[in-house]
Amino acid sequence: MIDPKIFYRKIDTLLASKSHNVSGADYLIELLKQFELNFGTDLHICHGRIYENRGLFFELLYPKDNNGALKQLDGDTKPMQALLKTSIYIFDNKDFTIDKRAVRKREYSIPAALVVNSLDTSWLFVFELTAGWVRDEIDFCFNAIRRALNYRLFSEALKSELQMTAKIQQSLLPSEEPRFEGYDIAVFSQAAELVGGDLYDFFNFDKNEFGFCLGDASGHGLPAALMVRDVVTGLRMGVEQHMKMVHTLKKLNEVVYRGTYSSSFISLFFGELEASGNLFYMNAGHPSPYLIYDNKVTELQPTGMVIGAFPKMELSRSFVFMEKGSVLVIFSDGIVERVSPEGEFFGNELLIDVVKNVRHKTAKEILEDLFNIADEFGQGLKWDDDATILILKRNPA
Repeated sequence: MIDPKIFYRKIDTLLASKSHNVSGADYLIELLKQFELNFGTDLHICHGRIYENRGLFFELLYPKDNNGALKQLDGDTKPMQALLKTSIYIFDNKDFTIDKRAVRKREYSIPAALVVNSLDTSWLFVFELTAGWVRDEIDFCFNAIRRALNYRLFSEALKSELQMTAKIQQSLLPSEEPRFEGYDIAVFSQAAELVGGDLYDFFNFDKNEFGFCLGDASGHGLPAALMVRDVVTGLRMGVEQHMKMVHTLKKLNEVVYRGTYSSSFISLFFGELEASGNLFYMNAGHPSPYLIYDNKVTELQPTGMVIGAFPKMELSRSFVFMEKGSVLVIFSDGIVERVSPEGEFFGNELLIDVVKNVRHKTAKEILEDLFNIADEFGQGLKWDDDATILILKRNPA
């Protein structure tokens, strides 16, 4: 009997050795060749072939030269239905077989088949068994191959979907920092997974007024990314219709609450900045941004609850004045909750100290210094949560 651990190790090595750039039919054909080459003698299998699902029948995909194999297998026959139901079948009865060609031989060559599935189609791997084969070995090894291939095909398909989702999400967010006379602006966001749950956006109302926001959806990954899409769309619709932002956020709360699970929510900071330095803002349960001027630190605390947690929300506007040379730092909690190998959090105090020490620099330099120091704080550990920083600095002169 083949040692299961050794067999699984060989299968993993075989799958890992195949390029991820090769996919679909070409990938399966190459794997079948390698599988027969590596395990043909031990399992007593030969003449491997692949059939691809065409709806009512399976069509021969490999070998191209036919080599005596049936070109099509009818999906409605009882032997085929038995295979599709169990995913693995050894046709050791010539009166119950998927391969009528084999029956006509002087000595019946026993077909053994397994079903491989992806998100949108399926394939059959069919081999002929030679003298010395053992049923338990065939069942065990074919099942291991089937499960490993199914996992690989599903993972690749889901990865492609997530990559497409990431591109859509990236297209929703601004691709470059905006310009607002008298101010220096920089932003950076890093997702913990392929797609993230942080958002930011900018709104140029006119030359004297500028809007911006930064939000953080609960969790991360695909569910959070879908929430980001809805919130960004809702905010832009409100701005384009010149709606009051308090009213817009309250309506957005109702939509998010009805359209998602009750445990899903998003924190959001929204600011309307005048060229004179007047900043009107709403903080819907978001980590308090800091306005830093010289050694003075002003905390822009929440003015309402997070969006989507309750059917109705109370939200108000607040006001702060940005002096020339002051720095406003807005961030998601992925920054302050960055963890060191010793289990310590980066924290708000260290964030404030870093910004104080580099406040004389440009917005981009302040952002880069802050993010790099937070990243180094984790000493190479993966980010546990999405991390976003928005720096808005009023020019000194």
